[in-house]
Amino acid sequence: MSMDLILMGLPGAGKGTQAQKIVEEFPIPHISTGDIFRDAMKNETEMGLEAKKYIDKGDLVPDSVTNGIVRDRLAQDDVAKGYMLDGYPRTIDQAQALDTFGAELDRAVDAVINIHVEPDVLIERLSGRYICQNCGATYHKIYNPTKVPGTCDVCGGHDFFQREDDKPETVKNRLEVNVKMNTPLVTFYEQKGLVHTVDGDRDIDAVYKDIQAILTKLA
Repeated sequence: MSMDLILMGLPGAGKGTQAQKIVEEFPIPHISTGDIFRDAMKNETEMGLEAKKYIDKGDLVPDSVTNGIVRDRLAQDDVAKGYMLDGYPRTIDQAQALDTFGAELDRAVDAVINIHVEPDVLIERLSGRYICQNCGATYHKIYNPTKVPGTCDVCGGHDFFQREDDKPETVKNRLEVNVKMNTPLVTFYEQKGLVHTVDGDRDIDAVYKDIQAILTKLA
């Protein structure tokens, strides 16, 4: 029996870490849209060349091309025992397309693992990073603070800065965009009875234990 999964979660929820743990234990490929786009373009597949036209112009790749690239990937031999999609589908139209070509390939989605962390917690996680102006050493105010407050462990400097991407306002906006995108998808799959929501605001191993229990039942 194959195990066809979608992995969902807001930025900072720990998807990457959990995906790594899943593929270490379960023999299914982790398929992230970024990777398959790069592979399709490198291998110059028909859909890859089509995507490149848009990417080279800085345009969004249309759903028809994205769906085609994912479909091609799910038809490959290494997904015989299952797959774990990450970063796709992003819209209801893509989810419906996945239903359609999944049925053609006899690859219906078995489960959606949704790693849930409250946005306030994620803002704290994602906006806590700061960098030493002098030597570039990176710290996090919660998970990796300097040993002496205000003093870099590496060079003893006292000037720190935050990248634009790490500033609370930027992080908040990014999360809001993702919440808007994710919410309808979670509802779409909830209506199909496929969503397993896992509390991601815990130790990495505790989160994985819950995911492992869900996947063991499916396997």
